Amino acid sequence: MEKSDFLNPDRAIRHLEPGEHRGIDALLRAMGGTSFQARNLARAADILERALSEPDCLVVLCLAGSLVSAGLKRVIASLIEEDLVDAVVSTGANVVDQDFFEGLGFRHYQGSPSADDDLLRELRIDRIYDHYIDEDELRVCDETMTRLLDGLEARPHSSREIVRAMGEYLRVEGKDHTGFVEACARKEVPVFVPALSDSSAGFGFVLHQHRRRLEGQDPVSLDTARDFLELSYLKMHAARESALLMVGGGVPKNFAQDTVVAAEVLGDEVPMHKYAVQLTVADERDGALSGSTLREAASWGKVSTTFEQMVYGEATVTFPLLVCALLERRAGTARRPRRLGRYLRPDGGFDLEAYRAASGAGVPAG
Repeated sequence: MEKSDFLNPDRAIRHLEPGEHRGIDALLRAMGGTSFQARNLARAADILERALSEPDCLVVLCLAGSLVSAGLKRVIASLIEEDLVDAVVSTGANVVDQDFFEGLGFRHYQGSPSADDDLLRELRIDRIYDHYIDEDELRVCDETMTRLLDGLEARPHSSREIVRAMGEYLRVEGKDHTGFVEACARKEVPVFVPALSDSSAGFGFVLHQHRRRLEGQDPVSLDTARDFLELSYLKMHAARESALLMVGGGVPKNFAQDTVVAAEVLGDEVPMHKYAVQLTVADERDGALSGSTLREAASWGKVSTTFEQMVYGEATVTFPLLVCALLERRAGTARRPRRLGRYLRPDGGFDLEAYRAASGAGVPAG
């Protein structure tokens, strides 16, 4: 390597010119000529655009943190509605306490991180940093989940089945039809919540199972191992190449990454996730999962290092910019909806024969 290899005129910093860039995508592309997280976010958009240009690439969206309550519900739902995502892995809060909650007609409210929390408790108001949620309305959400569970077959269910039932409930009984849980039900996009009990659904399960036991009846239960198996089947059977868009970290991040290892355990040598982008504010130096880099995941055989990008920035800023840029680029126009939820059977299997029949030349029919 010579000095000129490092000081390449083609790689000179290009300064942003205010007023010159019209539209979010134009701005993001211009940010690619700068440095730090601006350039990382621009590269993340390029990586995802490339992934979406592959019609057979499985795209999995991972959600952690309070995204819906903070105002990103439509950002998430737009990815589903535009057929840019094939499966979702999420925390329970985003799915139940926030998206399903708003589907029932309730809202979140702007507040202050310096509010008097003792007073809020007396008023039955819960605080999520700088916004509020009505505890009494959350109890309605709990009770709605109990009634929903009461209507299901008394057997172990994957979280995907529960969330699908929630989406179908909102299609009929919902008061707000703009959320991603309902959109996923319409589009037959499977949603996995590995820690579903760690949410308002957990309280619904507690009451449902308590009542069933008092009545001497079998309850609905959760089979989290089936979640893992079903998501692994998508990696094994629906598409060999895959992309992960991870907003935050935690359980959803690792759960999705682990499908490569799970397939190997099942005797199938699938490729590592070819594309991976993570939006996070977590630090890698404490060894925690949320901040662990995607290159670290490569050492575990989970993520390829060719098309990976960490973006260190708060998701209410980075995620909308990223999604708006992809929509402006009309990324993924070659894709057709996979509707993978229809091929996951109640017994935990994947209907490979039906999937192949619908796929034709490799792109499943919508």
